[in-house]
Amino acid sequence: MTAIMTGVTGFLVLIILMFMRIPVGFVMAIVGFLGFGYLVSWPASLNLLARDFFSIFSSYNLTVIPLFIFMGQLAHYSGISGRLFNAAHKWMGHLPGGLAIATIGACAGFAAICGSTSATAATMATVALPQMKKYNYNPALATGVVAAGGSLGILIPPSTIFIIYGIMTEQSVGKLFMAGVLPGIILAALFIAVILVWTRLQPGLCTPAPKASLREKIASLRGVVETFLLFVLVMGGLFMGFFTPTEAAGVGALGTLAIALMGLNLTWHSFLKALNETTRISCMIMAIVAGATVFGHFLAMTTIPTEIGIWVSQLPVSPAVIIGIIILVYLFLGCLMDSLAMIMLTIPIFYPVVTTLGYDPIWFGVIIVLVAEIGVITPPVGINVYIVGGVARDVPLHIIFKGALHLMSAMIILAVLLIVFPEIALYLPSLMK
Repeated sequence: MTAIMTGVTGFLVLIILMFMRIPVGFVMAIVGFLGFGYLVSWPASLNLLARDFFSIFSSYNLTVIPLFIFMGQLAHYSGISGRLFNAAHKWMGHLPGGLAIATIGACAGFAAICGSTSATAATMATVALPQMKKYNYNPALATGVVAAGGSLGILIPPSTIFIIYGIMTEQSVGKLFMAGVLPGIILAALFIAVILVWTRLQPGLCTPAPKASLREKIASLRGVVETFLLFVLVMGGLFMGFFTPTEAAGVGALGTLAIALMGLNLTWHSFLKALNETTRISCMIMAIVAGATVFGHFLAMTTIPTEIGIWVSQLPVSPAVIIGIIILVYLFLGCLMDSLAMIMLTIPIFYPVVTTLGYDPIWFGVIIVLVAEIGVITPPVGINVYIVGGVARDVPLHIIFKGALHLMSAMIILAVLLIVFPEIALYLPSLMK
């Protein structure tokens, strides 16, 4: 077999093994190891496997991942997420669809100190769904809002996807974080707009909550203040050049721990649970990154990325059309596989194409994260839908998918805005020191 045919065969085997529910990181490592051994030599492949796994698990740059995950877990187990939703509930719960709007606001706030779409969706499902059920919210609206709102966890910084993309493409993680701020805010606003239109067109979807008094509203702001302080501490330090991303993650984790301890909101049992979840999620991400690194080296030997880059660059169409095709490919893949695995697999192929066309790699990073967001709510994989379904066991999965897909229109609108006005993503990074 030629090198290219070996690469195509490797992709097919990879997809088959993924559908067999074998862990993604292991699948990529196995296929990459076997393919590299076939094309080069088995001793070289063994050396590659050992070197790649050691370099990933000993990488200083990747320590930012467990630190930001730990920050999000501390925020969850210390009740910051609950206080965020309570504040949003008091201020917006009385509006039509107010609790759904409050959920989006709480998701955006929690995303600013979490970095994981799964964690954001799981946390807000636990906090918000009982309240929306209490006020007779339509199951599709209630669960769909949580699933889609949870996707903000990988667009509003800190974001594990931005970290992985930055390391793979040698781009500034700090600039990627700043690039996600305005699109994240705009997407949250678009989600709210969709909810307002949806509830206006179908008034029977929900019952407004009682209006809170001014004293209750002011008293509820504690959770907002905590989140705001942490966000300013981490992102402000990055923006001003005081911290590297790894230092910012350490400062953010320490700040979250300090807030939790000062407020007496963290028990020893909760602290251990936060550590356990941090270890589990971090190991999962590291295994995927290491496996994808092995697979990426195999892919490079097949020359497929180079050949695709040459072919695309010679197409008789405008660069905008090519970007549109790439986005459509990502949307299709997002329906079939985990977002992190999808990004790890495709960046070596599409990144050279995008840079050859003259597009800004920071802007492309935001586009990548946005299409990954769409992937977490689209069938059949839609991981956020399954997470919400695990909490709302009485709601069928097709109802959750139906509700989440209503909000996908907001993501598509944002994607169009970013293509037409790339400054939305690039303005804040351009101001960084």
